[in-house]
Amino acid sequence: MAPNDPKQSGGFFASIASSISNFGSAMTKSVNGLMGYEGLEVVNPEGGTEDAEEEARRGRWKQEDRESYWKMMQKYIGSDVTSMVTLPVLIFEPMSMLQKMAELMEYSYLLDLADECEDPYMRLVYTTSWAISVYYAYQRTWKPFNPILGETYEMVNHGGITFIAEQVSHHPPMSAGHAENEHFIYDISSKVKTKFLGNSIDIYPLGRTRVTLKRDGTVFDLVPPPTKVNNLIFGRTWVDSPGEMIMTNLTTGDKAVLYFQPCGWFGAGRYEIDGYVYNSAEEPKILMTGKWNESMSYQPCDSEGEPLPGTELKEAWKLADAPKNDKFQYTHFAHKINSFDTAPKKLLASDSRLRPDRYALELGDLSKAGFEKSSLEERQRAEKKNREEKGHKFTPKWFDFANEVAATPWGDLEVYQYNGKYTEHRAAIDGSSSSEEIDIKSTEFNPWQYEDLAAN
Repeated sequence: MAPNDPKQSGGFFASIASSISNFGSAMTKSVNGLMGYEGLEVVNPEGGTEDAEEEARRGRWKQEDRESYWKMMQKYIGSDVTSMVTLPVLIFEPMSMLQKMAELMEYSYLLDLADECEDPYMRLVYTTSWAISVYYAYQRTWKPFNPILGETYEMVNHGGITFIAEQVSHHPPMSAGHAENEHFIYDISSKVKTKFLGNSIDIYPLGRTRVTLKRDGTVFDLVPPPTKVNNLIFGRTWVDSPGEMIMTNLTTGDKAVLYFQPCGWFGAGRYEIDGYVYNSAEEPKILMTGKWNESMSYQPCDSEGEPLPGTELKEAWKLADAPKNDKFQYTHFAHKINSFDTAPKKLLASDSRLRPDRYALELGDLSKAGFEKSSLEERQRAEKKNREEKGHKFTPKWFDFANEVAATPWGDLEVYQYNGKYTEHRAAIDGSSSSEEIDIKSTEFNPWQYEDLAAN
């Protein structure tokens, strides 16, 4: 069966991080002993008292907090709440949304394999498996900090990759990211649209994700499914993304179309993904199946989608081991990208690691984290006022507006492109003979571009 025409969209990795970052509590719970459903997870779509009590014991959403927040949020039902909601710091994780964008790079070796691969259909197997691999990280429902305008995150110590992300707009919130190694180039412009429904929220990813393989310049475009975050206030929060993911080879017209199964009763079908890699004539060539929280496998198939005789199902990607009982459900990679120990030499002062609210939360000081978060938000408002009074427009450092507005099924997207300046900046630092040791933790967080205008 031929797939639907791909939409002009993408940017899921940043947009879902941003959306889920506005709401959060905990994960679903396991139940055993139900005939025919052993080992599955059960989720309550409406939320429940038992879940709420367990959340309170975890230090999240005490009853009085829920009731107060519910009264405040009722007026927003049916609205886009992307940038109008402030949540208490007790439901945050010690990470910025820009850092969460970088989690997509954990399994970047799959893009290396795609670049080295001669088979055009296996290239789609690897690129699509890479796109799926990040879903395990994005099931976390702790809230990452919303980036301050001008905030950045850089990573240079994984798989030969140089990664830079920047918050390029505050209203509406937009982020841009670029990653590159010897095999691929990754670019994303990310924006999100939401619809608040009371105890849940629908998330529509307005964004564009592009991957270019360096060996021959082949370009891939990602279209993710919308996402629904359930039980925002009452019950245990859980995320579902039923629908199609489409990865299109823009160079050849081949595509992979995978269907994310909706979560059914007693958790049946949750995590499951099935679909095909099609050629440009929309004929199935490879079937793909698996679970986004475990692994993805593939097998050559005939024109009817049936496995070819003499072939077997082979694994394309498998989830790496994760820490047990981690407070924030972090993977080992998440801890790595959040650490000062892995920060590059002469870290940018605008880097997310340096946010005082994030660092205070990492140390377990919720009071200081809340104070620092409010201080940063107040300073951001003051900078905006200062900038507007002086007639200045904010200009990102590492990305330029491409003078392109891309149409998506959920609205228009302003496209930002990497300007190459960070590559020059990092090369200059790496080529420097200076042996000066800098205490990164003592560096003051400084994403501000216009803080001194009033004095000029």
